[in-house]
Amino acid sequence: MEWRFGIIEKRVKKINNTMKKQNAFSREEQKFFKGARSRFSELKYTLGVIAQFVKGFRALHFLGPTVTVFGSARFNEGNEYYELARKVSFDLAKRGFAIMTGGGPGIMEAANRGAKEAGGVSVGCNIVLPHEQKENPYLDRFVNIDYFFVRKELLRKYSFAFVILPGGFGTLDEFFETVTLVQTLKIDKIPIVVMGAEYHIKIKEHIEMMHTSGAISNEDLDLILFSDNPDEVIEHITKYETQHTGMKLNPAKSTSWILREKRIKDIDAG
Repeated sequence: MEWRFGIIEKRVKKINNTMKKQNAFSREEQKFFKGARSRFSELKYTLGVIAQFVKGFRALHFLGPTVTVFGSARFNEGNEYYELARKVSFDLAKRGFAIMTGGGPGIMEAANRGAKEAGGVSVGCNIVLPHEQKENPYLDRFVNIDYFFVRKELLRKYSFAFVILPGGFGTLDEFFETVTLVQTLKIDKIPIVVMGAEYHIKIKEHIEMMHTSGAISNEDLDLILFSDNPDEVIEHITKYETQHTGMKLNPAKSTSWILREKRIKDIDAG
């Protein structure tokens, strides 16, 4: 029993030491959630949020049509979901889509890897955490963001479609929040695909139960495609591409040398 407490104590110390090394943005976020503070503190936090958004705009402004892939950081190479993410991202990149992820390991790494292997654009929008925060090696460009909600908004802002693979609380949060934004017409209707049928079977059953109970409509049920077939996923996304127009399907924007901007694929050459 003592050895278990020893392991727990070491893990707690490791997390505490990491938390102490966090930057000012992370510490400010922790303070923000403690409740009402001085007006100056709230202003400082707001300015920090603006700075994070500008940082993201500078990094991601030059993406063309993009698909974001969500999934766990904890599934490594050889795992069936890792390989599924790698395969579908490879196929999407071959169709000309940039692949964007949270930039970390696991499913995110698999998706970025598939895009790189297809010769496509591979981008990461990473979150700074006490763990699982190191970017993967298959990125043409990445940006580290300190606030979860800023990161989620950036992932959604530039993406034409979303592919959800098995993950934990963070993945489900990203999935359901995106569906809610589409359902409430805050963002345009876009392809949302869930892959990993066995893993998500209870989620699918629960969504169907919500529909049967009248909590969601027929139209809401149609927002999501559940499929483990990469060909069906590609067909579903490209069908939307041919039926819809909008700035998210425009080619990557041109850069300004005055602002010292670089196209994403030029980043290594620069």
